[in-house]
Amino acid sequence: MKYIEIDIETYAEVDLSKCGVYRYAEDPSFEILLFGYSVDGGPVRVIDLASGEQIPDDIIEGIKDDSVIKWAFNAQFERICLSAFFSDGSIHYLNPSSWRCSMIWAATLGLPLSLEGVGAVLKLKDQKMAEGKSLIRYFSGPCAPTKANAGRARNLPSHAPEKWSMFKEYNARDVEVEMAIKDRLQKFPVPESIWGEYILDQEINDRGIMVDMELVRNAIDIDTRAREQIMGRLREITGLENPGSVVQMRSWLLERGMKTDSLDKKTVAKLLEDAPEDLSEVLYLRQQIAKSSVKKYQAMQNAVCRDGRVHGMFQFYGANRTGRWSGRLVQLQNLPQNHLPDLEDARAFVKAGDYDALYMLYDSVPAVLSELIRTAFIPAPDHKFIVADFSAIEARVLSYLAGEKWRSEVFRKGQDIYCASASQMFGVPVEKHGVNAHLRQKGKIAELALGYGGSKGALVAMGALDMGLEETELKPLVDAWRSTNPNIVQYWWYVDKAAMMAVRSHYTSNVGSVRFEWKSGMLFITLPSGRKLSYVKPRIGENQFGGDSITYEGLDSTKHWNRLESYGAKICENIVQATSRDLLCHAMKNLRGYRIVAHIHDEVVIEAPMNASIGKVCDIMGQTPIWMPGLDLRADGYECSFYKKE
Repeated sequence: MKYIEIDIETYAEVDLSKCGVYRYAEDPSFEILLFGYSVDGGPVRVIDLASGEQIPDDIIEGIKDDSVIKWAFNAQFERICLSAFFSDGSIHYLNPSSWRCSMIWAATLGLPLSLEGVGAVLKLKDQKMAEGKSLIRYFSGPCAPTKANAGRARNLPSHAPEKWSMFKEYNARDVEVEMAIKDRLQKFPVPESIWGEYILDQEINDRGIMVDMELVRNAIDIDTRAREQIMGRLREITGLENPGSVVQMRSWLLERGMKTDSLDKKTVAKLLEDAPEDLSEVLYLRQQIAKSSVKKYQAMQNAVCRDGRVHGMFQFYGANRTGRWSGRLVQLQNLPQNHLPDLEDARAFVKAGDYDALYMLYDSVPAVLSELIRTAFIPAPDHKFIVADFSAIEARVLSYLAGEKWRSEVFRKGQDIYCASASQMFGVPVEKHGVNAHLRQKGKIAELALGYGGSKGALVAMGALDMGLEETELKPLVDAWRSTNPNIVQYWWYVDKAAMMAVRSHYTSNVGSVRFEWKSGMLFITLPSGRKLSYVKPRIGENQFGGDSITYEGLDSTKHWNRLESYGAKICENIVQATSRDLLCHAMKNLRGYRIVAHIHDEVVIEAPMNASIGKVCDIMGQTPIWMPGLDLRADGYECSFYKKE
């Protein structure tokens, strides 16, 4: 036995989408219904556990044997569920080193993260059965008691034998589709280095991060009370039955002479600037409701496991255009920032459930709760968090790849890139808190908005007008930044030309340390690390200006599979972000001796003993890999007793 292909069907009373597989698998109601498998590419067999059948002993031995490779689509689900199945009360997760995931294989090639989606894109002969979703709804979760079903709360095989037979067919078909996907992708094997990263990712997900549940429960209670108070006041002022309704509130405002098409955060903030006094309070209260972030606390409550930790918050290759991670459950990648000067005091009030103190001391209770979300994550007893992140990682990578040496020199000297950029753009010295300090803001917004071909629109989207810049300043700012960074501008065009040649003529070329090639209907871009970015079925199309552009198939912003357009500067952005991701992965591998419990963009969070050295962590993180010689990396960090942004 060399490998086993596995697919399972399960039952539990909890909602998998809300609680995640780790919490799902430890629920008392959890059980495996069907176990579909194939050994070494042989015939598929389905074990009907719900009807009393048993998994063969040799298969159980193979699952537990780390020399036997286990394959599954979204293998984390099968691995964690089987860990629970084999447990004797306390779950010890099966070693991820012997597991491989065909979903990750597909993702490395730019394909969807769903079995149905991959099968459709690859036009497999055998597709995932369309009836699957309804069968899962019928057998895999509780049902509503009705007269028709004699008041039962669950559907068993005996209640619908024909459906159950079809469910077994569905389970077998999934194994067959997974095997067909692997067979189709054989031309593009996943490098062992990527599987090593996947195993590291699984170890971090298995470790999880501790949550202060007392804080979480009280935050939810306080939010409920604050919302009730705000909504009560809004009903009192407006007389509306539901002041939370956008339609009702817009109508109420219109009757009082204020017309608005939206009540989103930015619009309300703008309306407040010159709203009459009688409408200001209503808009302000509306703004407070919008700031409520109780859903994050509820996500923690739903997902926390018996060990007091939330597991499974990171999706490896979740952003398959770059290979970056995406967030799951609590979504650490988009937490609100914290700016409260007395963060620790505010946290203490919430943890104690002291609503009155919060209401008296702060302008907005919902805003306080929003800023405290990060602080719900805590280290284990007698430990601390070490939080370390790269300094200006994308700017460093872009400068390195494009050969913009003056910028790399700024980083080497440890200077402020925003000041240096403004100084280059305007030809005068700029210091953060000194001479021409007002120009630093222009340097900053230019740096953030213009590195990937952005123009006036990118500056506006980044908030240039909100910062006080005039419309007439935007084009000169774009021109100044581009003239100051000619090698970066040239790099966009080199990347565009190389990608075009690869797609149009199947010509392989290099732009610095990045290689562009066409192979078997795919555009591959090999990064300095050796990892490849993949663009499916690339073609030369026409852009909105009538010129040539590259198009390829991928998931659009609505998660539908469509033909997308790209161009040099956009591909450059993919390259820089993907390379930054590889640098983070290199750092996490070097930090493997530490307990990494989270990572967010360019940051790692380590649960460390009290005597651990933050300097050593930053030194390790700042080590430059051999595949980017001469890159000046820098990591900064801080220690804390709960997670926060410094």
